Amino acid sequence: MKLDPATIILMSTVMAIAMAVVMFSAQRSFPRSVGGLREWVIGLVGLILASVLFALNGLVPSWLLLPVANSVFLWGAGMQMIGTQLFYGVRSSWWLFHLSWLLGLVVMGIWLYWKPNFPMRVAMYSFLMLALTFQQFLVIIRFGERHLSAWFFAALSLMLSATLLHRGVMALQAGGAGYDAMHGGPNHSMYLAVLSFMTLLLPVGFMTVATRCLQKLLEQRSNRDPLTAVLNRRGFAEVHAQENLRARRQGTPLAVMSLDLDFFKAINDRHGHAVGDQVLVDVAGVISSALRGSDAVARFGGEEFVVLLADTHQARAELVAQRIQFALRQPRPGQSLPSYTLSIGIACQLDPAEDLDSLLLRSDRALYRAKQLGRDRIEVACEALAMPPAPVLPVARLYT
Repeated sequence: MKLDPATIILMSTVMAIAMAVVMFSAQRSFPRSVGGLREWVIGLVGLILASVLFALNGLVPSWLLLPVANSVFLWGAGMQMIGTQLFYGVRSSWWLFHLSWLLGLVVMGIWLYWKPNFPMRVAMYSFLMLALTFQQFLVIIRFGERHLSAWFFAALSLMLSATLLHRGVMALQAGGAGYDAMHGGPNHSMYLAVLSFMTLLLPVGFMTVATRCLQKLLEQRSNRDPLTAVLNRRGFAEVHAQENLRARRQGTPLAVMSLDLDFFKAINDRHGHAVGDQVLVDVAGVISSALRGSDAVARFGGEEFVVLLADTHQARAELVAQRIQFALRQPRPGQSLPSYTLSIGIACQLDPAEDLDSLLLRSDRALYRAKQLGRDRIEVACEALAMPPAPVLPVARLYT
């Protein structure tokens, strides 16, 4: 069954309305860090409005209807481009957005009123749309995640760009035959169907990458400490499991450091919990800056932090600990926080089969010894067989 242009436009408009409702719902429920959804909703509304205006052809004079409808269509496509740029954190190309729809009005002024030429109108509008969709494609390729969702979104943008390029070139070569938006022709229904299909698939592509972004945010929140943004216990355990498997395969060592702020309770009592929180954020930053990309730092609650050092022997672990303490003793311009120190306990993996609990127990014992010997110092755990029994003390007494 051959669909006439009016049926195609009607079907695409109804589907666009449904997609706009879906994206509006997502925009209301997704976190603000997932940007661009609002602009995509506005863009879809613009495309829907343009379809409604095109449907009024014959009821409204063409000299008034066509410039408005085509410019609104370009406006909607431009907002989708802006939404994609906002999503990827790229500077918005507002100049291209405004230039496209304003040039659309100029195209109408020249080839509808001054020198009527339908093929030129079709070609110029196709090329203006091409500029918007291809710019969107470039943003996805350059800044998108190397993931199936981003490749799908990029492929849709490229396919729509290719369709628009083909339409523009063929309109010029064929004198506009088959490219009249309402009167049909040999290629007209096929072009309208492809364009409508691709225009509707683009929001699906964007929702795919937006959902992927939401998934990563939720995973990050479940694995991260909300105050300091470093790993929590769960995230640290996952990183250790991965590094431990790699260490077993490659025969490389692992080391764990337990770090605890000295007299943190006094800081909270004297300066307030808000300052105490700032201190925790600061120490997390200092620790992170002393590590490599393959290392990991986690907050285990309160003022206790744990560091995993991949491919690290005792000598390097002690060097990293010294680097952290040295950084804390240096003045940091613009900082108004009270001075503070860290006690550090180090445990190096004795055997590839040693689990995380054993490593943490030994690093905690070394940390406790650093506290007992005066704080603001580094202690290395002894081998497990040589370790004295850990004293049975409340946690609050261990780490003060």
